[in-house]
Amino acid sequence: MADLLQLLLRVGEKAANVARVCRQEAPLFQLLVQEKTGDDKNKKFVQDFKTLADVVIQEMIRHDVGTQFPDMDGFIHGEESNKFENGLGESVTVTVCSTEEETAKLLATVLDGDHTAASLLAQAIHQDLATIEASTDGLTVPLSPSELGIWIDPIDATSQYIEGREEVVEEGVLSPSGLHCALVLIGVYLRSTGEPVMGVINQPFNHKDPTGGGWRGKHYWGVSYGNINVCSVSPPNCGPKGQQGLSVVLSSSEKQVVKEALTSLCGPDKLIYASGAGYKILCVIQGLSDIYVLSEGSTFKWDSCAPHALLRALGGGVVDLSKSLQSTCEGRDHNTELIYNQPYTEHKGADRWANHGGLVAYRDLSQLRSIIGALKGKL
Repeated sequence: MADLLQLLLRVGEKAANVARVCRQEAPLFQLLVQEKTGDDKNKKFVQDFKTLADVVIQEMIRHDVGTQFPDMDGFIHGEESNKFENGLGESVTVTVCSTEEETAKLLATVLDGDHTAASLLAQAIHQDLATIEASTDGLTVPLSPSELGIWIDPIDATSQYIEGREEVVEEGVLSPSGLHCALVLIGVYLRSTGEPVMGVINQPFNHKDPTGGGWRGKHYWGVSYGNINVCSVSPPNCGPKGQQGLSVVLSSSEKQVVKEALTSLCGPDKLIYASGAGYKILCVIQGLSDIYVLSEGSTFKWDSCAPHALLRALGGGVVDLSKSLQSTCEGRDHNTELIYNQPYTEHKGADRWANHGGLVAYRDLSQLRSIIGALKGKL
């Protein structure tokens, strides 16, 4: 598991580099955007884009993990279809080839013969990064790769990535929008139970290099299995809070009835709005917000799996809001926690893997109970 974690940290950083390379080439970026249609379209947005960066990152992670851990091949799932249409209307299946030159040649067909851009991407895909600094020595988890599956969200908050606003963000302050919200999410779950056991989050656009070297990223990771709970993020030292001290991060499009119920519980100044499901859960992990509430079924397994594992390592979790509102259990109810191995068979396409009941991400169980109590009977 320590070897798998190190690999996921490396491929997460490679993915971040790909995301940065794609943004550095402005004319190229216009070619990379393609609207999703049909069953793969996220119903929440009028426009939902698939980018070549998304596809390339997903296939790179699938290739690198499958090569080192063949037992996981076939259980590495992502958000995107790997079929891409170029400017000539030709459908190209994007894969990572055995050599940089072959990958560049394939990507050039997607990029309408732009060999320079294709070579830049292929170089980022095939680069061999040094080991990422992480305190994983001595991490022993009694699990085999053959027991595990992976969910990849190659670029969460794609709309923020495409729009590309470079917000100035202070350390320790939540960013409501902009490149800061775009994340690479890699979550590992148990095939048997669907529980998340490991997560890697890479934030490619964490801060600008003060010497003019462009964007620099930051990574976070966590492992939670049985009595083993290890996380790169220290638990926030918040101390006991009354209900009026609770802060909740929401989507700006959240239902008015939810906003009103939470305003009554927490106070009007404690509702914060931000973009990206993964980023909002990361805000809870970092202690920038106490709780994330979403009443709609507009997130997916690839959005929540990785950050869910980090929250579990910190003593928290992510629950299905609808199930929690119906539950009579006062303690930790494992039946309401999100799981990652079961599709909704009555749905098609991406919706088979949606978190249809909405969700609540939390660090503290008593705070979760307060939120559920405030929303009971309102939805």
